[in-house]
Amino acid sequence: QVQLVESGGGLVQAGGSLRLSCAASGVTLSSYGMGWFRQAPGKEREFVVSTSSVSGRTPYYADSVKGRFTISRDNAKNTVYLQMNSLKPEDTAVYYCAAALGGVGRLVHPVRYDSWGQGTQVTVSS
Repeated sequence: QVQLVESGGGLVQAGGSLRLSCAASGVTLSSYGMGWFRQAPGKEREFVVSTSSVSGRTPYYADSVKGRFTISRDNAKNTVYLQMNSLKPEDTAVYYCAAALGGVGRLVHPVRYDSWGQGTQVTVSS
């Protein structure tokens, strides 16, 4: 099973930026579709973005983050990143990365994923 560890969360003012990292161990990430989800207090876990296990496919973004967030992966470092720009208070949540072996398509639903990280808190102040 994939071990995923997120980092990079923190407190930032509205309009600021953060870059989250998701480091994987035990497997080669290039074989996995990867996703980022978030969960705010009192709310359900929400899809943010996914990238297919097939190289070259366009990532799929939730409308709420499109144009502000960017997912990327460095397979040599076995790490996936989430660059978050123009942050808003409503982006405040615990952010989770997830891995889906051989995952293709939009990978929107949490059930498509095999492994999850422990989460990292992102707080955006107004």
